[in-house]
Amino acid sequence: MKVALACDWLTNVGGAERVLLAVHEMYPDAPIYTSKYSKKGIDWFKDADVRTGWLQIFPTALRRFLGPLRQRYFRKLDLSEYDLVISVTGAEAKAVRAKKHICYCHVPTQYYWQMYDDYIRNPGFGIFNPLARLGLKIFVKPQRKKDYAAAQLPDEFVTISTYAAEQIKKYYNRKSTIIHPPVNVEKFSKKSSKKLIDEVEFITTSRQVTWKRLDLCVKACLEVGSHLTIIGEGPEHENLVKLANGSPLISFYPRMDQDELKTYLKSAEGYLFPSLEPFGIAPVEALAAGCPVIAFGKGGARDYIEPNKNGLFFESQTTESLVYAIKNFKDLKFNREKVQKSAEKFDEKIFKTKLKEFIDEKTQ
Repeated sequence: MKVALACDWLTNVGGAERVLLAVHEMYPDAPIYTSKYSKKGIDWFKDADVRTGWLQIFPTALRRFLGPLRQRYFRKLDLSEYDLVISVTGAEAKAVRAKKHICYCHVPTQYYWQMYDDYIRNPGFGIFNPLARLGLKIFVKPQRKKDYAAAQLPDEFVTISTYAAEQIKKYYNRKSTIIHPPVNVEKFSKKSSKKLIDEVEFITTSRQVTWKRLDLCVKACLEVGSHLTIIGEGPEHENLVKLANGSPLISFYPRMDQDELKTYLKSAEGYLFPSLEPFGIAPVEALAAGCPVIAFGKGGARDYIEPNKNGLFFESQTTESLVYAIKNFKDLKFNREKVQKSAEKFDEKIFKTKLKEFIDEKTQ
């Protein structure tokens, strides 16, 4: 088959990009169509044929302002010359025109649907928040209509978790097949080549944006007197540093490679996962390293957290709820070998096998 891939944008490293990388490895000759490509932000696709259009001229910093323009770009993108198009998307790339289209949808476009209220409260643009808030309020109704219409175009929907499948049904009225995203379980489960780090108690690794709710981790650990290691970068970094207020209990580190990250995860007593996410590759990496997870009890975490076996849930996104969970966590004893084993079914090889079987079945 003549295959093409499509994604919303390629400007930074994250879970969506890891899924695309795995699909690219399955179809290395397939060109990747996207709205914006920043080689500085992500170097995983240096060997790929990445194709952009007129949106490439816009600065990467404006990416989140460009939803309506991306919708138009992908709606006009005709890929019907290909036998199969596989889109990996959580936003507008599902709108491409294709002969046969399988959409691997992370979740319905969050800023139009399930997280609209969160984006209105804090769009994450700093001094430009009032402008972003006004724009979202003006455009949300017509964009929802266009987004819903785009979601009717793919022949098949595949998604990442039970939660994501529920959201796709709710907002798009489409059924979807669950194939959990790829995690490098083998790498994180192997013994670390570096010495374990004694001072690591709790850890969280994330892009530092408002809706990830890392503020809860800082507040809770300060309240219970536990050390927290925060690994990552993003626009919320300075706010988190201010919240920590110079406390020796809170340590910040920039994004690191997987070998170094593995050492931190293997050293930690527990991983904190406070955000509402359709899946969450980072906490599964923690499980693969044998590190139990305290997760917010909604979203994709329901597919991999087994309470009292490989972690715990906390029920509401409040400091009090997370503090309560941390205190309960400290009273439990986790078998790190069993924690590690609970991640095996999310290995990248299993993802590729399941996705290939699904594609073969739907394209016969």
